[in-house]
Amino acid sequence: MIPAAFTYLRAHTSDEAFAHLQQYGAEARVLAGGQSLIPAMRFRLARPAVLVDINASSDLNVLRVNGNALAVGAIARDSDIERAPWITDRRWSLIRDVSRVVADPVVRQMGTVVGSLCHNDPAGDWTAASLAARAEVTVRGKDGARDVKIDDFLVDSFTTAVGEGEMALGVHFPVADDRTAGAYQKVERKVGDFATAAAAVQLSLNADGTIREAGVALSAAGPCAVRVDEAEQMLRGQRPSAELIRAAGDAASRRSAPQADLRGSVEYKKNLAGVLVVRALRQALSRLGVQA
Repeated sequence: MIPAAFTYLRAHTSDEAFAHLQQYGAEARVLAGGQSLIPAMRFRLARPAVLVDINASSDLNVLRVNGNALAVGAIARDSDIERAPWITDRRWSLIRDVSRVVADPVVRQMGTVVGSLCHNDPAGDWTAASLAARAEVTVRGKDGARDVKIDDFLVDSFTTAVGEGEMALGVHFPVADDRTAGAYQKVERKVGDFATAAAAVQLSLNADGTIREAGVALSAAGPCAVRVDEAEQMLRGQRPSAELIRAAGDAASRRSAPQADLRGSVEYKKNLAGVLVVRALRQALSRLGVQA
């Protein structure tokens, strides 16, 4: 199918893109990777009157580690992260895991992290990872730029905190120190398919081996990615053990609220969510040199 007619505008800076969005408001959509937007336009699920292409906006092509934080601009590609030289650092192991399983290699050449977050598909990979890592998204509006915590950014299925005439400039992933590691576990029917279930985990340890901070989140477990608060709370301050990990997995199963479809029943998916959290926790701990 062919998209409905639209006006194409190419922005060479974020200022230029923002000016277009202010002018056209709800009629405009931002084009970065376009891996979700273009198919939606072809099937007339999205019919923007104006398409603002930001791919020439060099100030949005950001991908750098600043101390203990990773800054990802709006047009940084999944494949850029996958091939980044610093990605082997275990502090970024959660980010590395996700960058290797988003859709398929072809999509990753153009797909963007920020675009995925703004699309907010219930089965998206970057949304769950961002929750586990406690990321913040920088959103520019008429009153200037603001940093939005990922829990507040992800509002509902395909809905975020980006309002009319606003745009997401980038996302920041903080990491405490080198005693931090994460993992992402995903089950899909085939490469490039949406997740049947997926779990993102990030852990930071104290010097004595106890868990200082924990992030646990699920994808394909509700209207959008969900944080497993109960698991995070039971992990904090505790010494890793097999019993603790199983309890966290059980909490994830209870928190999961999937829908039955061709990929599996509700019961199967809830159980799978718990299994994947257990696997992700064990993998993250193994990367920190801890067996449990």
